[in-house]
Amino acid sequence: MSSRSAPRRRLRTYYDADGKTLTVWFDDPTKELIAEETGEEVIIIEDRDNKVIGSETLNFTLDSDQDLSVEAIAV
Repeated sequence: MSSRSAPRRRLRTYYDADGKTLTVWFDDPTKELIAEETGEEVIIIEDRDNKVIGSETLNFTLDSDQDLSVEAIAV
């Protein structure tokens, strides 16, 4: 077993208050090829290999007194 750890992956989260969307990328956004709505105001984003690389939640809003914080926990 190698002592080298696996390369770190970058998780990107974007909140667009005007567009009312919350987008989470699990991989490089430039790899996007297909975006398909699930029918429940969620869009699944895939690359050319049909691998899910992100998701977008439509009609996502925060109350004016709420802050958006993101916590990432690797398990």
